[in-house]
Parts: sequence; C-alpha cells; structure tokens
Amino acid sequence: MPELFPIFLNLAKRPVLVVGAGKVAARKVQALKLAGADVYVIAPAVCGDLRTLATGNEVTLEERPYRRGDCEGAFLVIAATGDKTVNAAIRAEAESLGIPVNAVDDPANCSFYTPAVVRIGDVRIAVSTQGNAPGLAGMLRERLEETLPQGLGALVSEAAEYRARLKQEEPSEAERSRKFKEWARQRLDKLF
Repeated sequence: MPELFPIFLNLAKRPVLVVGAGKVAARKVQALKLAGADVYVIAPAVCGDLRTLATGNEVTLEERPYRRGDCEGAFLVIAATGDKTVNAAIRAEAESLGIPVNAVDDPANCSFYTPAVVRIGDVRIAVSTQGNAPGLAGMLRERLEETLPQGLGALVSEAAEYRARLKQEEPSEAERSRKFKEWARQRLDKLF
C-alpha cells in the first residue's frame, strides 16, 4: 500500500454524517464537534452520550437504519456501525459522490483513517500506523502526551505574536525566516 498522505481538515460549519451511535461513534462525534463540524447522526440505536449531545442540540440525530441517499450533501462521512456490510454500502455511496469516508475498525471500507491526536494548547500531533495498528497509535499518543512539555501550547501563542511583529518590522522574507527559526530554536531548546 502506498504511504498515506497526512492532512488536517477545516471542518468548521461543514456537514459531517456519522452512521452509528455507539460509544465509538460518540467519541468520533465529540472530536468532530471540537473541530466545529455540523454533525448529523443516523442510527437505529443510540448510546447515552450521543443522546445527551442530541438533546443539547449539539448534533442532529435521526433514529433509523442507514439508507442509500443519506450521504448526499455531506462533506465527510464516518461509518461507525460495526457491520461491514452496512459500512461497505456507506463507502460505495460516499465514494460515488466523491466524499471521503472512514469506517471505524474496518480499513477495507475507508478512504482515510483518523489518527490518534496529541493536543497540547494549539499544537496538534497526529500519530498513524497506516491503519495497521490503531491501538498502538493510541498508546504512542498517550506516551507523547506524557513526555512532551506542556509549555508547547504557550510557545505557539508567543510564536504567532513574534511572527506578526517580524512581518511588520522586517521587509526581507529570507531575513524574517532566519530570525524566526533562530528564535524558535532557542525556545524549543529551553523547553526540551
């Protein structure tokens, strides 16, 4: 298999369909909400966490099985049904519409995999095993969260301010780049 292409998507106000409403789907929905997505969930049975989100109007919920046509209008699709046959139907529809689809724990029905994500302030580090060992990716994420300095989040804010100041004060792009790299290297050396 070719190497996967890493990407961070801006999902703010984009429609995302999640088919399935168990505990795994609930975790996916929570991550999608953090990303600002407009989440629509379809499932015949719904876990308590998702019902709470739907009651709070954080997600739109329709309690019924998946039907062909449900993927229309979605920017992204997550199949969290636990049923490979249903996941395959969802994948086929999504792909026919040109919509990326992830089927949880079902690599054959994915056009993308979701990585384990380290979150420290505004720093995001995605960990992937190319879909081969998601549990290991999660363990690596935990290890990184334990070992990376928490000051990384504050460093991002400082870096943004310094970068903005350099843009105003330094006309040479090459010189701005040099100064920024030197500044960042010094700060990173202190953190690590």
